[in-house]
Amino acid sequence: MAKLSSLKIEVLSFLLRAARWRPLHPLSAFFFRHMNTFLPVDRLAENQHWLAFHHPQPDYPLHILILPKQSVQTIEDVCAQPPEFTQDFYQIVATLIANFALTTQGYRLINNGGPNQLVPQWHWHLISEHQQEEND
Repeated sequence: MAKLSSLKIEVLSFLLRAARWRPLHPLSAFFFRHMNTFLPVDRLAENQHWLAFHHPQPDYPLHILILPKQSVQTIEDVCAQPPEFTQDFYQIVATLIANFALTTQGYRLINNGGPNQLVPQWHWHLISEHQQEEND
């Protein structure tokens, strides 16, 4: 089981690194449009518009990526999304905060854009300095 999890992390890490190369942007956009099928991760939370999973290369004790299921490359592209898109985002964040008891531990919600966005897909990082097991 640990070997399969390690392979998933390696595949995802490779895909994220490959997405940084400009000639592969159309391929990575296709991937993100269809990531519900392709993404090799253990899902922590999911709804119609969003997917959350542990970061494959975490920088914090708790580091969760939250990505839209469709291709949304910049924050400017969000304006074209239906209102449910934003509502679903806050719903999934609230679910993660509750599941990991982050209200008492503390957390940060980070969004990078432009040159700080290493992957051509708009996404969020939910991080905490405190590693917390998911409550079921």
